[in-house]
Amino acid sequence: VYLIFKAAGCFGSWGLSAADMMKGLVLGIYSKEKEGDVPQFTSAGENSDKLIAGKLRETLKKSGPPPKAGKTRTFYGLHQDFPSVVLVGLSKKAAGIDKQENWHEGKENTRAAVAAGYRQIQDLGLSSMEVDPCGDAQAAAEVAVLGLYKYKDLKQKKKMAMSAVKLYGSGDQEAWQKEVLFASVQNLACQLMETPANEMMPTRFAEIIEKNLKSVSSKSEVHIRSKPWIEEQAMGSFLSVAKGSDEPPVFLEIHYKGSPNANEPPLAFVGKGIAFDSGGISINASANTDLMRADMGGAATICSAIVSAAKFNLPINIIGLASLCENMPSGKANKARNGKAIEVDNTDAEGRLILADVLCYVHTFNPKVILNAATSTGAMDVALESGATGVFTNSSWLWNKLFEASIETGDRVWRMPLFEHYTRQVVDCQLADVNNIGKYRSPGACTVAAFLKEFMTHPKWAHLDIAGVMINKDEGPYLRKEFLLRFSQDNA
Repeated sequence: VYLIFKAAGCFGSWGLSAADMMKGLVLGIYSKEKEGDVPQFTSAGENSDKLIAGKLRETLKKSGPPPKAGKTRTFYGLHQDFPSVVLVGLSKKAAGIDKQENWHEGKENTRAAVAAGYRQIQDLGLSSMEVDPCGDAQAAAEVAVLGLYKYKDLKQKKKMAMSAVKLYGSGDQEAWQKEVLFASVQNLACQLMETPANEMMPTRFAEIIEKNLKSVSSKSEVHIRSKPWIEEQAMGSFLSVAKGSDEPPVFLEIHYKGSPNANEPPLAFVGKGIAFDSGGISINASANTDLMRADMGGAATICSAIVSAAKFNLPINIIGLASLCENMPSGKANKARNGKAIEVDNTDAEGRLILADVLCYVHTFNPKVILNAATSTGAMDVALESGATGVFTNSSWLWNKLFEASIETGDRVWRMPLFEHYTRQVVDCQLADVNNIGKYRSPGACTVAAFLKEFMTHPKWAHLDIAGVMINKDEGPYLRKEFLLRFSQDNA
């Protein structure tokens, strides 16, 4: 398209450089409130149309109905600064919180629209673009930065990537820059999970997090605990999983001290860090074995969240803990840190084993709340698929905080039960105090939570099973198809 218009002399009179000719602009237009209304551009769209003497609206009329929500229309040669202008359809201007969907519809509309415009700019082969905030600069920035990510470290031939994405107009630059930072940390988590297991061993994972934290904040301390320390702490459950691999286990301990009160109780984040999951003796099927590299999604998530807190210099204290190891063909029953004996009937239900010791240990910091994340169960994928994260918590206060945050971010959550009904299925055990799988396969996600609760005494704790939401089935219009994997899940 660029060559055709250049040959036609469309750009010559503007005196654009080669770089300028490769720029694209994404603008938004709202859906009609009622039949007969004139389609309304966003504020940035209106300003842009004025700059080009109404040519955008005029050309839009000639091209047919405005694009529907999440759809695009591309125009060429209209704007002196942007040879390609992509118009994206938004929903109604007044869209707010949708209680049925449990998210902010306006923010989701912005994310979907900007993502559609971004993909169109990429398809045109342009190297940079500016983006209309579409009423929400933070949501627009998030999508623009997430869309930049693609794992390509090991490819010899690398496609030209988008070199720059900027906010169009003056707009809310502060909100834009804030979300650029947030999204860049999300991409860090994705990079950790996408990297093949022979490149992302426990030790390297810990070193990358340490490097990232040291580069952004002097308020962080990172302790990379080795096997002797783990043994001294009597973390037998963790070691029972780790000993099957030649790669040494790592207990990663992060202290972020952002509060002016050094004695303020911290928030505690705990993450499952299985760097590769073969299934152990209960070995996984060979299909999709490469996807098992990402079973450390919980650890990647919580560590990246702490990097984000450090980047923003948040005035809070955080303790981050991640048990990092590989699950290879070996293992037997062992005692956990709190003295409970665990019967291991399925070595592919290893995530709960490495979390048990960490949950015992985290109590020593007297935290305000304890939040753990893990790619735990296929049962959660069956229950909620990629629609929401399953949350098991003993605190309604904590649930309400997570729910409120999820509405704003679009990362939806759903509360799951911690009934005694499921506890009985893991403690009614023939050989030990607790079994690492429940009596029945069906409630697997619930029995994982029940298992972890046996190692928890804190009154404000939540277990997030993120297995389902780690699967991209194209429901998220602003996530690239290669952005998410089908992540490893315990079979139980």
